[in-house]
Amino acid sequence: MKGQLSAEMLILLVVLVAVVGLVAAQMLGAAKKSGETISQKTDEILEKASGGVKGEEGAFCIDDSDCAEGLSCSDNRCS
Repeated sequence: MKGQLSAEMLILLVVLVAVVGLVAAQMLGAAKKSGETISQKTDEILEKASGGVKGEEGAFCIDDSDCAEGLSCSDNRCS
């Protein structure tokens, strides 16, 4: 008979769909972990980089955030 699926073919199809679902779930989990790791590393790099561009005493500034820790912006100079 044309167009009929045997029980073996149905079982094979169900197993194949289950395997594909498991692989997809594993890949999504790995992608999530990778994304979190990348985000964490990016935050660390930005934190280190922002500390390196803070002005020392006497450097030009617009507000206190432009000056190194412990210094404030007064008359556009870190002091």
